[in-house]
Amino acid sequence: MNVREILEQVTKENASDLFVVAGRPLTYKANGIMHMYSEERMMPDSCHAFIEEIYHLADNRDITHFKETGDDDFSFAIPGVSRFRVSAYKQRGSFSAVIRIITFTLPKPDELMIPQSVMELASIKKGLVLVTGPAGSGKSTTLACLIDRINSTEETHIITLEDPLEFLHSHKKSIVSQREICTDTENYLTALRASLRQSPDVILLGEMRDYETINTAMTAAETGHLIFSTLHTIGAASTIDRIIDAFPASQQRQVSIQLSMVLQAIVSQALLPSTDGRMIPAFEIMVMTPAIRNLIREGKTHQIDGMIYSSNSTTMISMDNYLLQLFQKGLITKHTALENASNPEMLARKLGV
Repeated sequence: MNVREILEQVTKENASDLFVVAGRPLTYKANGIMHMYSEERMMPDSCHAFIEEIYHLADNRDITHFKETGDDDFSFAIPGVSRFRVSAYKQRGSFSAVIRIITFTLPKPDELMIPQSVMELASIKKGLVLVTGPAGSGKSTTLACLIDRINSTEETHIITLEDPLEFLHSHKKSIVSQREICTDTENYLTALRASLRQSPDVILLGEMRDYETINTAMTAAETGHLIFSTLHTIGAASTIDRIIDAFPASQQRQVSIQLSMVLQAIVSQALLPSTDGRMIPAFEIMVMTPAIRNLIREGKTHQIDGMIYSSNSTTMISMDNYLLQLFQKGLITKHTALENASNPEMLARKLGV
């Protein structure tokens, strides 16, 4: 089994992920649909050999840590083919992996249907901008587009802290320092604290995993830096609640006040099947207003969704109204719209169901 040839082939098929699991044929996902690469089921020995070859392709990465712990995340590139993000793991005692295919070329926002109101967030000079959504919803891609926009238009120092690195940014107008967690630095918190001594203007923090990292990120945003980060939440209100709830109860009041001052925008997104068989994004966009800052400060986050829903601003839209627009343009079906709505009953009335 030639692993390199398999990776080349699934890349040509525009696959997003390749699954290597014992007991099932090699499988890849393209446009949200699973395809078998071959009919032959992968046995534990063949999975073991396949993943060892992946480690060999990744500049002979040391496999010892994976064998000892059962988990490993890393990325590597095959020149002329693509970049790959690997999540290797053991299941039922055998080696397994999910390999994400990442193109060398940076994505173009227009081709990905990222709206201009999202791309305009790249012009913010300081504060905290969050991109949220479930795993595989395109958060990293949206952030890569925002970083590339800043890189192309501003003279800044951009530091990205990622686990692992996905998109590679060349130096354009900006200097871009990309650091991979566990390869270039110990962990997110250590890297973030160090980055504040490296004269950054913009910091991309791959994930805010604990309250110490969140606290450091908010302090960085408070002191004049622009911080981009992600959370696995859906909707602006639940994102704000998640951040506040990460802190001890005794600190939550102060955190609410601090967050109300540093937060600039929350973009929540999901990937949906379109009517022509592609996967397209849907967005909820919340841009901070004095009224929303007051709601956060006063602990009334449950009112934020209603404020977004009723907004007439061109820069703020609820997920349900975005789904309605996609349906009206013929890009998604009624079923898809209702399945992903936060308030299906109200959206159903608008759709005439």
